[in-house]
Amino acid sequence: MDAESRDPAEIARRTAAAMEKADEAGRQAGVRLLAVGVGTARVALTVEPRHVNGHGICHGGYLFLLADAALAYACNSYGVSAVAAGADIAFLRPVPEGVEVVAEAVERATTGRSGLYDVTVRVDGEAVAEFRGRTRQVPGLPAPT
Repeated sequence: MDAESRDPAEIARRTAAAMEKADEAGRQAGVRLLAVGVGTARVALTVEPRHVNGHGICHGGYLFLLADAALAYACNSYGVSAVAAGADIAFLRPVPEGVEVVAEAVERATTGRSGLYDVTVRVDGEAVAEFRGRTRQVPGLPAPT
């Protein structure tokens, strides 16, 4: 095994690239991967008419999807398959059509196969939602390739 294949940052990048390639749901929603690191990730979405609810603002389901995507990249950054075991979101402000929404995930704790991540969803640097996700590594689930 060469040094690059053991480098944690390179493992995070390779895993994220494989996940991004396979993530049809995220691609169809317009999610874009901006950055990934060990236990961290940043993704974005531009709010289009297809994302807007009956109140003329971004549907909360898309904000949840965006935060969950950031969580997925962050918790899989070790190259071991992990999935969400649960999550909660608090919507803080409405998000209008036409803006870019950025979600940044940060690992807070890991123990055994479990992880805890916080994701802040922002528009122009201002928090519009806070998301907390719990993850579980799944032995036997193939890693993204």
